[in-house]
Amino acid sequence: MSKILVADDSRVMRQIVVRTLRQAGYGGHEIVEAENGREALDKALAEAPDLILSDWNMPEMNGIDCLTTLRAGGNQTPFGFVTSEGSEDMRARATAAGASFLIAKPFTAETFDEALRGLL
Repeated sequence: MSKILVADDSRVMRQIVVRTLRQAGYGGHEIVEAENGREALDKALAEAPDLILSDWNMPEMNGIDCLTTLRAGGNQTPFGFVTSEGSEDMRARATAAGASFLIAKPFTAETFDEALRGLL
């Protein structure tokens, strides 16, 4: 069974992401949650998830810093952003840092299915 790490400082947003994952057909995976970037980094290393879904703006460490820290340490876990920041600049920064995708809010189960296809 695959493991998905969902990082967002909003508990409600984490619940929405998890529900959308289920709707997109990823309900059979184990879900691990983190409420800030620092916790996401720790759990990414400790839990070895198969996929990381992260918000961009979070306390203690933002999503992009979490991603660059993981990549600098040699961690190649597929990493995608689920964020309200969907500008071209943000997408370019995400891609340059090694993100697999950026899903802008609001999103649908179809959006998740398209972004995650082939990653798990």
